[in-house]
Amino acid sequence: GVLIDRLGVRALLIAGALMLSAAYFSYAHVGSLLQVYLIHLVFAAVLVACGMNVAVIMVSRWFVTQRGTAIGIALVGTSLGGVLFPPLITRLIAEHGWRHTFELIALAPIGLLLIGLFLARSPQESGLAPLGAGSTGSDARAHGDPADLTLGQATRTLSFWSLAAVAGLTFYCMLGVISSLRLHLQDLGADPLAASKGFAWMMTMALIGKFLFGFLADRMNQRLVFLVNLLVMLGGAFLLASMDPGLTRWAITLFGLGWGGLYTMLQVQAVNNFGLSHAGKILGVITLVDATCGGIGSWLTNQLFAGAGSYALSYRIMAVLMVLAFFTAMLVRRPSRST
Repeated sequence: GVLIDRLGVRALLIAGALMLSAAYFSYAHVGSLLQVYLIHLVFAAVLVACGMNVAVIMVSRWFVTQRGTAIGIALVGTSLGGVLFPPLITRLIAEHGWRHTFELIALAPIGLLLIGLFLARSPQESGLAPLGAGSTGSDARAHGDPADLTLGQATRTLSFWSLAAVAGLTFYCMLGVISSLRLHLQDLGADPLAASKGFAWMMTMALIGKFLFGFLADRMNQRLVFLVNLLVMLGGAFLLASMDPGLTRWAITLFGLGWGGLYTMLQVQAVNNFGLSHAGKILGVITLVDATCGGIGSWLTNQLFAGAGSYALSYRIMAVLMVLAFFTAMLVRRPSRST
């Protein structure tokens, strides 16, 4: 977050692309488990340098109006990558072996490098104004708005910690379901192929949700859209907790749709409520909370399964956490500059 605010997104995109290419190429020549761990540390740095927060801030600087839609479209890329690359990589491995495949996909980040070099510009650098700058009635704050809050000011608001809590509670549930859904579906009687299709369906719903709720946020009250988004995911969590095989399709549809929408709405709420001037640090703190809680969710969900032989308790815990997230989200409001 500090690097985003100090260096800007262009420098980080370029650095991230170079690190990603180097990490892929290194994987092709890995010879020990220690080397694997070191390469994964580089992957973590790549996510910091050119991951979601960088993309959200870069897009947000170009849009005051239509910002929700723009962020939603950008975040759809996080799902498209997961849809397009695994089949391609599987085919390459079958034809060339995994080591040579890693050498080949080390070329892929060149596209990201070119984007960083030639396209990643702020409106000010391009001599343009963000879309909707100076418009009246917009909830969004433009970059450099005097109403922007610093990280210190933001952390002194109930709204900030409420948003961070919502992120933590929902990411606990998200990663808990991601790590367990295929095994859960098999426990309910699905064969491995059907379970994989069920997981893919949830990913598809997440892709739709990322765009849909961002689109709606530009056309309706953003706070209302945020709450409806949480209700959709909450409904999916309750259906999962019912352990009813007949409700599984509805459960993963609602949960995936709500989960995808939250990816967008959490970013929209953070940027529009606290501003862009210090968004790197603000989003960085929120990301620290959601990543930590998400890791706990993934681990604890499977620990509880190991003890009980069922995901029933894990999913009931998630349903309770989603209720807490919904009521906590009611406290998220746009704070005043005098905070």
